[in-house]
Amino acid sequence: MKSRSALLVRAGHGSAAATAVPGLPAAGAEAAPAPAAGSGPEPGPVAEPAPPAPAQPVRPAPAPVIPAMPTVAPSIPAPAVAPSFPPPVAPGSQAGPPPVVPPLFTDAPGLNWAGPGDRWSRAWTDQPSAGSRPALPPAAEAAAPGPGPAGAELPPTAHDIALIRASLAVVEPVADRATAHFYALLFLHHPEIRSLFPAAMDVQRDRLFRALLQAARGADDPAALTEYLGALGRGHRKYGTLAAHYGPVGECLVAALARYAGSRWDGGTELAWRRAYRLISTVMTDAAEDAAKVAPPWWQAEVVAHRRVTPDVAVVTVRPDAAYPYRAGQYTTLETPWWPRVWRHFSFACAPRPDGLLSFHVKAVQAGWVSNALVHRAAPGDVLRLGPAAGAMVVDHGSGADLLCLGGGTGIAPVCALVEEVVEHGAAGRSVEVFYGARQSAELYGLEVLRRLAERNPWLTVRPVLSGPGAFSADPATGGPGPGGALPGELPEVVARFGPWSGREAYLSGPPAMVRRGVGVLLRAGVAPERIRHDLVGDLAAG
Repeated sequence: MKSRSALLVRAGHGSAAATAVPGLPAAGAEAAPAPAAGSGPEPGPVAEPAPPAPAQPVRPAPAPVIPAMPTVAPSIPAPAVAPSFPPPVAPGSQAGPPPVVPPLFTDAPGLNWAGPGDRWSRAWTDQPSAGSRPALPPAAEAAAPGPGPAGAELPPTAHDIALIRASLAVVEPVADRATAHFYALLFLHHPEIRSLFPAAMDVQRDRLFRALLQAARGADDPAALTEYLGALGRGHRKYGTLAAHYGPVGECLVAALARYAGSRWDGGTELAWRRAYRLISTVMTDAAEDAAKVAPPWWQAEVVAHRRVTPDVAVVTVRPDAAYPYRAGQYTTLETPWWPRVWRHFSFACAPRPDGLLSFHVKAVQAGWVSNALVHRAAPGDVLRLGPAAGAMVVDHGSGADLLCLGGGTGIAPVCALVEEVVEHGAAGRSVEVFYGARQSAELYGLEVLRRLAERNPWLTVRPVLSGPGAFSADPATGGPGPGGALPGELPEVVARFGPWSGREAYLSGPPAMVRRGVGVLLRAGVAPERIRHDLVGDLAAG
């Protein structure tokens, strides 16, 4: 009989700050850093290849042992504010703490699931011994990178940073070959590391070079670079990355760079890269070790509600197996049982709630493995995995500045969460303007909820915007409202018509092109650069 992992079907595409989060305990929580503008804790992919799909989707066989579903819906207390998409509550149910969700796949380690005390949970403290990896043939040992030069233990200097950037400029045009060579070296000399990576490596190759570019470009801002690398180190815990893995990765990285940097590579450049990598790995391992003391590497979360709001968009509500602290406006990484070790970013669609439930708006994108699985395959009772919360797009409730929010498509999810959080904390005299963009009116699935909030809170204004052809029967050049009060045009340009926006704090979420255009429009409309917040992570739009 074939193993369960061999029968899997390709189905498609921690902690936040220890601040007071409504409805969730903050004790012992770990602070989630805010990455540099235009980045997230994990660099996103560019384009993801479409995996071959079977003619008819089938479930893995034999079926895993799954606990029987309860006959009564879970008891869910009423939240402090109406959630964006509340799950059904059984009549007469009593309020109480959410039940613990047991792992569904304890007998299938190949699916990358974990439970209390398993080998993944113990991984960080159970470091592999030096002799744990298989012996390599003499030819492979001879090709393995050697020890670093003297002085590599020192921090990088300004001259080192200049050398690193110059070598990256040479490698960037051939980044695909350089990264492929790096992974070939890594898996050849350290085959035990291969199991940490997904089967398809295309996206992972892109992530590596993006991370290198981010580190090189951010070297002049040590504080921001430390936040970025710390988040990266904490996020890598969910892959099973150990401190012992950083050494082999560094040696293979230096060897790959030496091969493709051409005339830009010499002894000084190698020393600069070794110093930089030592700093990078130290920050990442220190952050991971600190996180391991207070938070798990991931949370398991059972799907309790799944609602299709358009043919390719679903609102997915999950119940974590333990308290999951986060802030409205942040995002998480998510893994499905159908694509082990493939994680994608999704924003939270609701503010923290007393019942602990989390909601996501997921759009099934072309060739998106995780997104298609969540939209077309996931159902109540399925168990997903969540990485730690991260992101910089959070509201400072002490500033009192008026807010301007731009949400395009499923990018309205974090905007809904931000509005809910302001409702709960109180506007305190500030006004909130929300521009909600889509191509067709049917895609404005979150408009009704936002309008209900606006009816109860006069400080909130919601303006729908439609950009698709045929969305209006009237002439879009008039700029007047169309069906349902929607405004015609592209979202950033419509926002510009209502400016200036000086003094506002702006939040943008949606397709990368929309966010980039929106940032330019807001800068020209008087918004200060430090007051523009977004988490432009490629995985949020692709995957």
